Amino acid sequence: MLRIGLTGGVGSGKSTAADLFAAVGAPIVDADVIARDVTSRGSPVLARITETFGPETLTPSGDLDRRALRERIFSSDASRRALEAIVHPEVRRTIDRQIQALPPTSYCVVVVPLLLETGMETMFDRIVVVDCDEETQARRVATRDEVSEEDARAILAAQLPRGERLAAADNVLDNSRDHSHLQRQVERLHREFSTGDRFE
Repeated sequence: MLRIGLTGGVGSGKSTAADLFAAVGAPIVDADVIARDVTSRGSPVLARITETFGPETLTPSGDLDRRALRERIFSSDASRRALEAIVHPEVRRTIDRQIQALPPTSYCVVVVPLLLETGMETMFDRIVVVDCDEETQARRVATRDEVSEEDARAILAAQLPRGERLAAADNVLDNSRDHSHLQRQVERLHREFSTGDRFE
């Protein structure tokens, strides 16, 4: 089974691309969903986060306060690395378990927003990057997260530069146009990944 790592900058349209792959029958594994599961209330990972970052990273009900944690790590590389060291090994293990549990198929798609930033590219046979121009990204993030475009651009600036993501890509999905344009590209990749002809 080919392991396809799907990534892209914030607001690029990774979820839309993943939905389109699912629509043509590809199994989807979502690292964000896994990360939420492994940091759920009462989990060993959440206990380690609390030990490292303090009880202020919890809501009154004992859940992870994701907004507070984001604010804590946003401006601190050391804090971000500490969080990654706690969360990412368990996310990797869970991704592997979920892939191994899939029924036999030609390929699966694993959605990992920070795939390149966290060094997870070694887990995959192909890297697919969903891409659009940064102005479009900023506008989408501002609308989705209800923040100013200035704040949205600051979020973009904290991520891996667009050029580095594109340089690491085996395939690029251009999501700067309409939905049908992206759909046609996904369907083309689905045919390639299903047959494996391009990789022999």
